[in-house]
Amino acid sequence: MLLLALACADPAPRDSASSPGEDSAEDSQGSGLEVPLEGLGTISGACGELDAEEWDSAQPFFFRNAIDLDAGFVVEELSSGGAQVYEDGNLGGSSIVSEVLAFELLYRCELAELLKTEGEIVYEVEGKKTDLLADIDANTVGVSVTRAFHWPPEEDYTLEEATELLTGKLGDAAQADDNVAAEDAWSRTVLHVLAYDAQHADQVEQAWQDLGSVGSDGVLQDFIVVVTVTDGDDTEVY
Repeated sequence: MLLLALACADPAPRDSASSPGEDSAEDSQGSGLEVPLEGLGTISGACGELDAEEWDSAQPFFFRNAIDLDAGFVVEELSSGGAQVYEDGNLGGSSIVSEVLAFELLYRCELAELLKTEGEIVYEVEGKKTDLLADIDANTVGVSVTRAFHWPPEEDYTLEEATELLTGKLGDAAQADDNVAAEDAWSRTVLHVLAYDAQHADQVEQAWQDLGSVGSDGVLQDFIVVVTVTDGDDTEVY
């Protein structure tokens, strides 16, 4: 898939301010389970949001939430899927903890089921790859994970950095979509951004809005962007 015309000229972000346990996945997944499910850290913000509105649309969507890792990254508190991602590792780099955390958030908020980890996904063409393959609401979803972070982290994250991050990662996701073999092809892409703090997340959200308003050669496509602010003892994430 090459970068195509923008699906939505003026995308509107959705940000739930609900408390943990307040939302229910019953409407979208029919399970009646309250989300977020129990697990590592405390989740707040948008959770249990993905349903037919997103799956049946060709427009991009944006969601924002947060997780407080008050006790740090504790492997024993991971779901079975998260533990599998951690055990399998990735194809290089130091991003495995962020990939695990991204899956945990999708599992606990959207009842995602892990289908394949990075090294298991089959491609027809060598090149850009996605990080995870998951099932959400009976939809096969390619999950790409990145981090909004720079050094030193105490300095403000710039809009230019956020724009470069989004355009680069969404472009990579589009190439991965084009490269994947038919047996593992996904119907939607989720780009999950772990943000060092609220200021970093604010810049990512502004970059997303700016890209939608100008079209930006269709970089947003029908992708779903989830930005999660990490709080607490999040050193291992970055």
